[in-house]
Amino acid sequence: MLYKPHINFLSEHSTDPDKRRYAIPEEGPRHFIDIDLYGKYPFPELPRKWKDAVDKYSEASLNERGIVPWWLQVMLNKLTEAFKEKDRSKILKYSAELGHYMADAHVPLHACSNHNGQYTDQKGIHGFWESRVPELLADKDPKNIGWDFFIGKAYYIKNPADFIWKRILESAAAADTVLQVEKDLSRQFSPDQKFSFEERNGMILRQYSSAFTRAYDAALKGMVERRMRQSIFAIASFWYTAWVNAGQPDLKKIANKEFTADEVMEFDQLNDAWKKGKIFGREHN
Repeated sequence: MLYKPHINFLSEHSTDPDKRRYAIPEEGPRHFIDIDLYGKYPFPELPRKWKDAVDKYSEASLNERGIVPWWLQVMLNKLTEAFKEKDRSKILKYSAELGHYMADAHVPLHACSNHNGQYTDQKGIHGFWESRVPELLADKDPKNIGWDFFIGKAYYIKNPADFIWKRILESAAAADTVLQVEKDLSRQFSPDQKFSFEERNGMILRQYSSAFTRAYDAALKGMVERRMRQSIFAIASFWYTAWVNAGQPDLKKIANKEFTADEVMEFDQLNDAWKKGKIFGREHN
């Protein structure tokens, strides 16, 4: 009811966190966690509660290694409060940005210190996994039937913290496969077969070839599509959970209206505050 009329807004502003990454130092750690630096899977040495983790490692150390599982809980709290206030600007902004962080949490290389293959001579694999593969294969074309993003209804999440950490551990467990499969497949393709010059966003760029990309996706057995589907479901469920936790407010009066001048001003002020680093929040769980 609220989201569908504003799908373009949500899509446009879902990238706002990336736009801030290099503008304010506090933004970067919210997108990842180098969880492999905390020992061996399933990393029992890392406390799941923020206060306990700070007590053990310090806030500075945690930020250096990434805080996405805790930051998602901050965003859920912010969205819940926005629903309580029936503040459409905040609801849409926090919904879009929560979606961004949740999607990041589903990327295996966002839960790995070797996040771009920099330690294994695989630089570029990060963008390959999360951009090149879905851009080539997700949409229907003559060579591809496309990916299925219909995931059913969202559901209420009783324990968001547990849900988030399970997804983080799934990403961490998949990171080695993401890296190893690319390494193994590279031995089967010569450099001129592995890379090609193809158009992307109106520009001719050197990137992983279509043949290599399709072979990689096949070797991963559909992992990228599967994680994308899981992230879509997680985002929708977190939106729903925030609304339920807010008391299931009636949003009919704000759902289909055009943005008022006051709302546009409020959103601009809110966005400006984020860019300047005035809204960070310390309400980690």
